[in-house]
Amino acid sequence: MILVGIDVAKDKHDCFIQTADGKVLYKSFTFANTCEGFEELYAKILSCNDNIVRVGLEATWHYYYNLLGFLLSKELATFLFNPLQTNQFHKSLSLRKTKTDNQNYRPYACH
Repeated sequence: MILVGIDVAKDKHDCFIQTADGKVLYKSFTFANTCEGFEELYAKILSCNDNIVRVGLEATWHYYYNLLGFLLSKELATFLFNPLQTNQFHKSLSLRKTKTDNQNYRPYACH
């Protein structure tokens, strides 16, 4: 199984791809919030050669709409996360105030 985590923003998105057992396939990379950027992401997902893919992305404002439509049109199992909840979950893991965006953060993977 391939896990794809996407941090959604206005003009670009940050992404990280790993296997369910934690093997990193693509360290943090950025792709544009455009059709070309979405195709770049999809090509990387296809290159992983696994037919079970789970994509998680933040439901940030309206910036995720086009990406969500693209992922669903490719029949990828896609899950939306409330950014306020993910932020609170992250804060609950540590007392330190740390920022993890675009720093090769490995998302928590449950089996």
